[in-house]
Amino acid sequence: MPKLHEIRADYDDETIVMYQAYAPAIAEPALAAQRFVAPFSFGRMTWIKPSFLWLMHRSNWGRKAAQERILAVRIRRAGWERALSFGVLTSPEAAVFRSPDEWSKAFAEAKVHVQWDTERNLRGGPLPCYSIQVGIGRDLIREYAESWVVAIEDRTPLVRKMYQQIQAGHADSAARLLPRERPYAVDARIARRLLIDP
Repeated sequence: MPKLHEIRADYDDETIVMYQAYAPAIAEPALAAQRFVAPFSFGRMTWIKPSFLWLMHRSNWGRKAAQERILAVRIRRAGWERALSFGVLTSPEAAVFRSPDEWSKAFAEAKVHVQWDTERNLRGGPLPCYSIQVGIGRDLIREYAESWVVAIEDRTPLVRKMYQQIQAGHADSAARLLPRERPYAVDARIARRLLIDP
């Protein structure tokens, strides 16, 4: 059984996969360049998620407007851990902050926002654990887009195939196509600040 607050991801010794959903106008240039380029916005926060099924829930399997293309963005683990080191939770958790004012100040100054969302199953139903979502702010977004990204893969054909299988009543077939996500350990100090279970 997964822990309540745990990072689960597809990763190897050097890299980790994040999922993002974009309109074709952003996705296609990024795929061609193998990094994010205009019209990708370097002036606003971008949210990255290691959970494939959470993004499927968020984008309705790539069927929401401006979320039609599902990208698997493989980034350097050093970049991911750098983002987590700057992370501040999006809510004033008493286990982390001494007061709402302390949280408010930290959140306002944060380069990275961290949010825990209910994890989802193959059919979009809630699971009794959370999935991490990380917002990369303007101070780091160019570094993310140009230095952390190792490769960008278009998962849209896979997503459409899985959605069709689920709609046809073949969820078992779709489940066999899921990426392998396993627990990802982080430094204990970062874990305490981000509510990650030991």
